[in-house]
Amino acid sequence: MLQSTLPAITSIKVQWFAEDYDTTSYLNQSIRVRKTTKMMKMVSLCDINHGVVPKSSTDLRVKPRITRGVIITRLPVFDSNERTNLNAKRKRNLRVGAIVCKSYGDTSKLYQEEEIPKATLIWRAVKLPIYSVALVPLTVGASAAYLETGLVLVKRYVTLMLSSVLIITWLNLSNDVYDFDTGADENKKESVVNMVGSRAGTFAAAITSLVLGVSGLIWISWTASNIRAILLLASAILCGYVYQCPPFRLSYQGLGEPLCFAAFGPFATTAFYLLLGGSSEMRHLPLSSRVLSSSILVGFTTSLILFCSHFHQVEGDLAVGKFSPLVRLGTENGAFVVRWAIRLLYLMLLVLGLTKILPVTCTLLCFLTLPVGNLVSSYVEKHHKENEKIFMAKYYCVRLHALFGAALSLGLVIAR
Repeated sequence: MLQSTLPAITSIKVQWFAEDYDTTSYLNQSIRVRKTTKMMKMVSLCDINHGVVPKSSTDLRVKPRITRGVIITRLPVFDSNERTNLNAKRKRNLRVGAIVCKSYGDTSKLYQEEEIPKATLIWRAVKLPIYSVALVPLTVGASAAYLETGLVLVKRYVTLMLSSVLIITWLNLSNDVYDFDTGADENKKESVVNMVGSRAGTFAAAITSLVLGVSGLIWISWTASNIRAILLLASAILCGYVYQCPPFRLSYQGLGEPLCFAAFGPFATTAFYLLLGGSSEMRHLPLSSRVLSSSILVGFTTSLILFCSHFHQVEGDLAVGKFSPLVRLGTENGAFVVRWAIRLLYLMLLVLGLTKILPVTCTLLCFLTLPVGNLVSSYVEKHHKENEKIFMAKYYCVRLHALFGAALSLGLVIAR
């Protein structure tokens, strides 16, 4: 009697209160829970380049999908064939697939940074918008010379522009070389040295750019027979050298901004004014208050670019002993300085306009750039703690510098 009922018992299904449920499904879920436990123990084997250990075990926890109201009354009895099939299913379910670890905090940012397209890195390395610091002093100087003399010396302007671009190229390349030497650019993916993979090649390109740029400046100065312009341009280049080159490296002492102000403001802008206003009839232009005040405004906006370029480099600069103003002040105080620097810029513009040192046209046109100045101030104040966003602050400053310089130049031309 017992033997005759045994096959019937082995085929019994477990009855559920809510719905019919195959016992094999339940056991599979039990296996999945145990497999999850194994996965949680294996998380420590994750490659740190692709993720980090989860904050808590809940990040990899898989809850069994069991419908409410389901109650198991008893387990069935299996025959040999069903037991073999069940063991085969267990083996399949115990196959562990790829483990994906969650990443948190700065690690996710580093991972995203690795995914920057090469074209973007090249664009950052070339720093094309930064070359406005070569064009603005030249254009303002040319406009001031036109206001005084009415001369437009196109060939000289083009030659000086190419020479200035080469000088800025030298500054950018040599800065990457010397920062590579000190370790400041070790993790800077857009560094030319890191991208090219050759310090010697980058340094050779920098020296070549310097020689060609200086040759063009000397040729124009010799043609204009203006010794004052040669001395001013030599002073500007000397500022660039002591800013970054050994044994001086004054940028590491926090003196980069004053040097930048002097080089691109009073020195370069005034020298270009002298070279583009000279002729056979008038070789020595007077250094009027208009020219000097214009050069101060140009130097001020140029220094603001350099100041804002350090926001996302504070930790790296501090690690290599580069005490930039932002390392000394901190990003919060640095945002405060930027806000008041913008206010001071337009306050100086207002004073120069009211005292009629600058033409009224310059004052009115330059005040049209006030929304861009406010954009720089608000952006820095809002994002000064976010390295991935504050990186763009210097480009907003470049935009302000270029627009302010264009407005100043146009105002000088219209005043003629």
